Amino acid sequence: MLTFFRSKPILKDLIPDQHIDIHSHLLPGIDDGAKTFEDTLKLTLALQEMGISQFITTPHIIQQVWENTHEKILNKKTTTVLELEKNNITVPFNAAAEYLMDDQFVRLFESHDLLTLKDNYVLVEMSYINAPIQLYSILFDLQVAGYIPVLAHPERYLFYHNNFNEYHKLKRAGCLFQLNLLSVVGYYGVAITKIAEQLLQKGMYTYVGSDVHHDNHVAAFKQKVKLKDLAPLKEAIANNQFFKFG
Repeated sequence: MLTFFRSKPILKDLIPDQHIDIHSHLLPGIDDGAKTFEDTLKLTLALQEMGISQFITTPHIIQQVWENTHEKILNKKTTTVLELEKNNITVPFNAAAEYLMDDQFVRLFESHDLLTLKDNYVLVEMSYINAPIQLYSILFDLQVAGYIPVLAHPERYLFYHNNFNEYHKLKRAGCLFQLNLLSVVGYYGVAITKIAEQLLQKGMYTYVGSDVHHDNHVAAFKQKVKLKDLAPLKEAIANNQFFKFG
């Protein structure tokens, strides 16, 4: 059969065995992700079935919304791992954080008090409404403090969609890009899928993440990928092996 008529692959089928997920919200009752341990258990099992063998889960730290501290996150991780073990799940399970880039974040990295994905790699995000006024100052100072910013889901910041040069500016400023995998199946809308495809084609993504919060996210991994060229996506997925631990 001509390749022109070949069916698009299902997203979960592109996840290789031994994959490391670096962005999720699996710790129970700590942000807008898993609400209970039962949710955590269900989500973890579902992601394991897709081929994910290690988890670096990343609860939000957002002032006046999710007032998580590093102590709270690490304590919750410890209790969650113990509960998973009681359910015969011994998958490597680590915790970092997804930091909103605001003044609190600046205070944290200036005191060298960040929960990183690995070494000095830190997961950061922006508001979906607008970029921080001091964005490039924050990124510069973060790197002076010795950290490497991994920007979560750049395709989802709608305010950049009509000014693609801003993505190049972010890359020049030292940001690594992390793609939300569900962006390539249209979960967040056609416009976001289109931008994700453009960023992939330009080789601007370094890593990927599931960003799983709930059952609907897991279910969406059974949808077909809406990309013409899968090679850049597969390369970004493979790059996550960098974060292997344990």
